[in-house]
Amino acid sequence: MSIAKNYNPSEMESQWYEYWENNGLFKSLPDHRKPYTIVIPPPNVTGMLHMGHMLNNTIQDILIRRKRMEGYNACWVPGTDHASIATEAKVVQLLRSQGIKKSDLSREQFLEHAFTWKEKYGGIILGQLRKLGASCDWDRTRFTMDDDYYEAVLKVFIDLYKKGYIYRDYRMVNWDPQGLTALSDEEVIYKEKQGKLYQVRYQVEGEPDTWITIATTRPETILGDSAISVHPNDERYAHLVGKKAIVPLINRAVPIIADEYVEMDFGTGALKVTPAHDMNDFEIGKRHKLDVIDIMTEDGRMSPAAQLYVGEDRFVARKRIVADLEAAGNMVKIEDYTNKVGHSERTDAVVEPRISLQWWVRMKEFSKPAYDAVMNDDVQLLPSKFKNTYRHWMENVKDWCISRQLWWGQRIPAWYAPDGRMAVALTAEEACMQFNAGLPDLSGFELAMERGNISYEEFKAVEDSYLNPEQLKQDPDVLDTWFSSWLWPFQVFKGVTEPGNAEVKYYYPTNDLVTGPDILFFWVARMVIAGYEYMGEKPFENVYLTGIIRDRLNRKMSKQLGNSPDPLDLMALYGADGVRTGILMSSPAGNDLQFDSPLNLEKEPLASKLCETGRNFSNKIWNAFRLVKSWTVSPEIEPSDLDELSLNWMEKRMNAAKAEVSEHFSKFRVSDALMTVYRLIWDDFCSWFLEMMKPGFGEAISKHSLDQVTSIFEEVMQLAHPFIPFITEEVWQGLRDRKDGESIMVTLLKSDETHSHDAQYLDDFELVKESVTAIRGFRNDKGLKFKDTIEVYINTPNPGIFEDNIRVLERFLNTSLIAYTDKAPAGTGSLRVRTTEFFIPLGNVDVDAEVKKILEDIAHTEAFHESVSKKLSNERFVANAAAAVVELERKKLADAEVKLRMLRDTLAGLQPA
Repeated sequence: MSIAKNYNPSEMESQWYEYWENNGLFKSLPDHRKPYTIVIPPPNVTGMLHMGHMLNNTIQDILIRRKRMEGYNACWVPGTDHASIATEAKVVQLLRSQGIKKSDLSREQFLEHAFTWKEKYGGIILGQLRKLGASCDWDRTRFTMDDDYYEAVLKVFIDLYKKGYIYRDYRMVNWDPQGLTALSDEEVIYKEKQGKLYQVRYQVEGEPDTWITIATTRPETILGDSAISVHPNDERYAHLVGKKAIVPLINRAVPIIADEYVEMDFGTGALKVTPAHDMNDFEIGKRHKLDVIDIMTEDGRMSPAAQLYVGEDRFVARKRIVADLEAAGNMVKIEDYTNKVGHSERTDAVVEPRISLQWWVRMKEFSKPAYDAVMNDDVQLLPSKFKNTYRHWMENVKDWCISRQLWWGQRIPAWYAPDGRMAVALTAEEACMQFNAGLPDLSGFELAMERGNISYEEFKAVEDSYLNPEQLKQDPDVLDTWFSSWLWPFQVFKGVTEPGNAEVKYYYPTNDLVTGPDILFFWVARMVIAGYEYMGEKPFENVYLTGIIRDRLNRKMSKQLGNSPDPLDLMALYGADGVRTGILMSSPAGNDLQFDSPLNLEKEPLASKLCETGRNFSNKIWNAFRLVKSWTVSPEIEPSDLDELSLNWMEKRMNAAKAEVSEHFSKFRVSDALMTVYRLIWDDFCSWFLEMMKPGFGEAISKHSLDQVTSIFEEVMQLAHPFIPFITEEVWQGLRDRKDGESIMVTLLKSDETHSHDAQYLDDFELVKESVTAIRGFRNDKGLKFKDTIEVYINTPNPGIFEDNIRVLERFLNTSLIAYTDKAPAGTGSLRVRTTEFFIPLGNVDVDAEVKKILEDIAHTEAFHESVSKKLSNERFVANAAAAVVELERKKLADAEVKLRMLRDTLAGLQPA
């Protein structure tokens, strides 16, 4: 078999992914096995692969591959989200570049363009995830605007409306003037901005010399003022309550009122009240029955109600009104001010509070089962620190605004009659049935007319009272994207449209959800709510919350900052396995990952030490594979003592690693599991085991030994496969002849309990390894060449450990003699490993220099010994310090005494008698 010298990830990764897909190895159908199900957090159809996707989907792939190899019927459902606001914005932008305005199109025409865009660009990210190695069941790919999914969303809306959880009302909402739609509170991102605080004075009506001064960051909203409010206990303004103030520039008289909401120590202690343009002002307005004056249009321009600056953008109007207030003498002061300003998560436009007629979900009572599920750990959040965050949000949950003023999305199934009546129904025909319910039976009137009992005009009047579908108008709004994705864990199996079907009964509830903490409320909490409401049980058992990926300056990676490398470029350079390894090496659940991306991507577009480490890991495995495949077998050779010792140790070491990996997976310590595998392969398997098993130059190995090495290599690759699927498949396929369609990904992991891993045995062997490393380091430090044989003298309380592993010492140390002694032989240098001392002849080493160095070490150690002795002789320290601290100091003293004895013995052996 010809094996390439270098591992080529790009060629081999595409080959093996195609092999897996062609052989249907990702597919899952209900059977007798226990299911393990993951649903992908559906990325937006506008999305491209970024580092957050890399982390999230790598973890999902590791979990699903591991369970597949444990014998579960593993099902990973992929899909995409239609992302109403973001996608509509993209389509509008595309049409604008073609000279087409959305307003020039009908709804149906716009949706044609949107679906065309979706077919062209949507799902690109799913194709990119294939390059990462994501082993999704692609035949199950779902889209939140699929016909059955669309129907499910409408059915849920209708059901919740009938139950009284959904209602329609005029309320204050967060408004996106660019997207021209309402937003939920969770879709508003608050950014710290440097702005201005303006102090403006209002004249008290009828009192030319009396003024009241307010402070505002939004002077353009003065034109919508309905009142001035002060705190009831503020003595400064008590004499003004009940009077009126004149709104500057437009001379509207508004009442001066008292309300406890006002903070006496903020600004001037007087608050301008603009009910149409501030959430808190809206509530004050309701309490005091104030006028609501809407001075802005949907796109953030001044409306005719503003009287001034009509048609101007709100920020242009701000500059103009500041100048006019200064000219009129109403501007008292302008100060620099740092303020948190709400921005639309999707368009980044500054959000405007706006009164609007919207659809809402009553959340408080509705969400109680979901609250209890997490508090009782029926649904576990990992790490558990997010439980408090979840509790706070659920205990303070607000009604959810679910309507969006868009065309792309599930259209709200509400129908309006010409007289303004409303019916909520799946179709216009069903709405007509509701409107027409209770009306007289037309057939009876028709028969009466035929008999002459009533006139045609009387019959026609009854007939005209019936409504038909053409007379109805459907609500123009669509539903919030999250109102569709909260059904994801069960509607991907058609749990709403085909309730109780075989697949939803088999796969639901799902097992683990991997997502980011930033959508804990957007999506996770709402899925738990929907799961209990529609399936009667939780949607998943565990929620693994990943951290945020940051750069070397601890900044969140983003396209805006330009501090994130392109994951596809990283994979092209380091291989998917290399990037997977790199991104996981420091990514414990819930903790941010500091990915070592370059600070200047233009100069260092792909530099990454972590990914380089991952690529080197693959190369290490490849070189180990080439080494093993280069060995020749001789039928006459029997396994050597060293072979048997090495195989026995490696089997026990591997079983210990298996147990450790299983423990890590049980606690979702995925990064820790990877590091266990990494150390097993790099250190134990490659650096020690293969070196012990390797036949001498020109020599052969026994068939039994090679078979055992191959079996161990296969098991090690199985253990590593979930983390690095491509290189492990390539090596596993090359270790033996395989049948077409066979794959490492569907082989079953052997239980870590099959063989004992004997912790004491492994610790004893670890002592031997540490000793070899120390002695080789000693030789290097003393300039003793490795090609020259050496004598090794050992003073140890456990001689059996070294006798049992004498062949290991001989293999790695090139020794001519290994002897046991209780004192340093003449002319030797010494070193200590745990409680064992080694003495190595120094040969041609400069003895005078060595004596000088030892004397310096003795002096340093004596000083250290004296300082520790003084501390332990201090009765106050011993009495007051923690027992562990005192014990540590005593250990330091004992270690210093042993080292001094060893140094003095070595010195005695070097100096003439």
